[in-house]
Amino acid sequence: MEERDALPINRELSLLAFNHRVLALAQDPAVPLLERLRFLCIVSSNLDEFFEIRVAGLREQLRVKAPMVGTTLHELKTHIGEIGLGAQALVAAMYRTLNEQILPALTASGVRMLRSAERNAAQRAWVADYFQREVRPLLTPIGLDPAHPFPQVVNKSLNFIVELSGRDAFGRETSVAIVKAPRVVPRVIRMPPEVAGAENTFVLLSSVIHAHLHELFSGRDVINYSQFRVTRDADLWIDEEEVKNLRQALEGELPQRQFGLAVRLEVAAHCPQHLAAFLLQQFELQDFDLYRCEGPVNLARMSALIEQVDVDKLEYAPFLPGMPHRLRDTPDLFAAIRQHDILLHHPYQSFEPVVEFIRKATNDPDVVAIKQTVYRTGVNSVLMEALIDAARRGKEVTVVVELMARFDEEANINWAERLEQTGAQVVYGVFGLKTHAKLALLLRREKDATGESRLQPYAHLGTGNYHPRTARTYTDFGLLTAHPEICADVQEVFLHITSLAKANRLKRLWLAPFTMHRHLLEAIRRETRHAREGKRARIVAKMNALLEEAVIKALYAASQAGVSIDLIVRGACALRPGVKGVSDNIRVRSIVGRFLEHSRIWWFDNNGADDVYLSSADWMGRNLFRRIEVAFPVLDPALKVRVIDEGLKPYLGDSRDAWDLDADASYARAMPRPRTQPSSAQAELLERMADKAGADS
Repeated sequence: MEERDALPINRELSLLAFNHRVLALAQDPAVPLLERLRFLCIVSSNLDEFFEIRVAGLREQLRVKAPMVGTTLHELKTHIGEIGLGAQALVAAMYRTLNEQILPALTASGVRMLRSAERNAAQRAWVADYFQREVRPLLTPIGLDPAHPFPQVVNKSLNFIVELSGRDAFGRETSVAIVKAPRVVPRVIRMPPEVAGAENTFVLLSSVIHAHLHELFSGRDVINYSQFRVTRDADLWIDEEEVKNLRQALEGELPQRQFGLAVRLEVAAHCPQHLAAFLLQQFELQDFDLYRCEGPVNLARMSALIEQVDVDKLEYAPFLPGMPHRLRDTPDLFAAIRQHDILLHHPYQSFEPVVEFIRKATNDPDVVAIKQTVYRTGVNSVLMEALIDAARRGKEVTVVVELMARFDEEANINWAERLEQTGAQVVYGVFGLKTHAKLALLLRREKDATGESRLQPYAHLGTGNYHPRTARTYTDFGLLTAHPEICADVQEVFLHITSLAKANRLKRLWLAPFTMHRHLLEAIRRETRHAREGKRARIVAKMNALLEEAVIKALYAASQAGVSIDLIVRGACALRPGVKGVSDNIRVRSIVGRFLEHSRIWWFDNNGADDVYLSSADWMGRNLFRRIEVAFPVLDPALKVRVIDEGLKPYLGDSRDAWDLDADASYARAMPRPRTQPSSAQAELLERMADKAGADS
């Protein structure tokens, strides 16, 4: 075979395959029941973003008849059709999982979602009262006529289309009305136990409105009705040549996200065809854009149920993240970092040392400057509050805020404004290049061995965001270090981002979009040379996605030279493993479990030298060429061993949460060896590290 037999796996179809793997967790009886519901909601939320960004982008290419280079219009249309078929199959599987597995199991566990037909007289009376008090005053039914055209429908909002009999109050035959569900009312409503007859009984807002739609149209009968939801293009586009102030431009653009071009219409499964056709016409969509849902169209909103049910056995057992041994034995964080680099493996180890790193810098009079990148940090962030406090205290605070962090733009704009108001220097990165690197740098005035005062740098570099909440659910690595060359490189990266000047030559870090791609290819090609020379040659890499063409070609060449390659790719992967004569020596697996696998780890054997890098970047074109990204080496031998032993080896042996990719682009569950129990890397690491002293830290 030749490389033409290893054509890239399509990105969108690979993403759909990933969501099928997440859905498998929702279908797994071994997973606690509320967590199964959570995974189902995650698939629904992922699919929303898939349409808002990926499908919307392809539809825009089709609309302007400008497919990507190397793709014909016919191929683009075929591809969009394949995506539609794949998405329809995924949606059908989601609702089967909800109706045939999760809801019956919840009911059996004492958590009930009451449909209209299941309510007794007292329950119906309570729902009617709730509707009158909390819902009806907020509803504004719109009967459609020339003076009341089809209303603007917000992206992903819950709405109802209603077909009415007879004439309206003015004697006209207005047969269709639209009712928008109020966004301020909970989508999942708890029924009082004294009414429900049990704890943990709920009704959906959509069900409440369904039951009382007829009350909104006095004197007329409701003939047909359906809930519906439209998904719109939610990607933001800013013209680099026209924009003078990115923050102001974004503040003007964000509201328009709610009203982009429609890309998907969801209706109830029972929605009559003529009403569905009417909605498709209003949103300028085709029949293949219609998705019939055997349940609530806003499925992701059922995550609210999880937060309201307090039954321990239905959720994962809680755990207390461990603390590195060195940090538990000394109250002086800076002294600990000076003595030894400190590796943090989240969520198995606590994120608190990172928070303390910034908080201590804020309170320490000897710390004179703090620099940090912010990509995602959340609406409520102790880290951002600490930076604001540091600026108030007169420290030199520089924050690189990425305003274009998708769906976190508003939160980041608000933080940027608050930081500026307290005197911090806020920079919005490099226009056109998202700042995705995770870096923090402190400069502390200390005395050296001779008693002379100098500025001592301390740095934190990570694979994940400065977001304490997601640090409990995402696997990531972070490094606290005072290594002079790494700290000097971090300082250089900050100067590069803020000044826009060319970065000086970095000694330790790989920086995208400048050197990372070249260094990565060099590392792969070095393994290739070593294999040809009969030396040790191996690559093990973990990431979220693998799509970049030149990297894939280099990996194919390495495989053909005899390099043993193991790739742990959580999501989309374009590389085909196991193609004879092309990728025989490449294995690809995906780990999908309790935690979102988010860390990027690259291990190159280098004839026994074991070069280990951690990074914020995936092996994708956007990360390597259109973002500010950093890959940093783990230099301490003991920590290097830890990264390999914690971040890679358990995942290669996982036979519980792993899926192996085949050359035909299909994934199959990894199976344990005969007469052995399935092993889970995540469970093993929890057992090994959580709430325990890491003696080798």
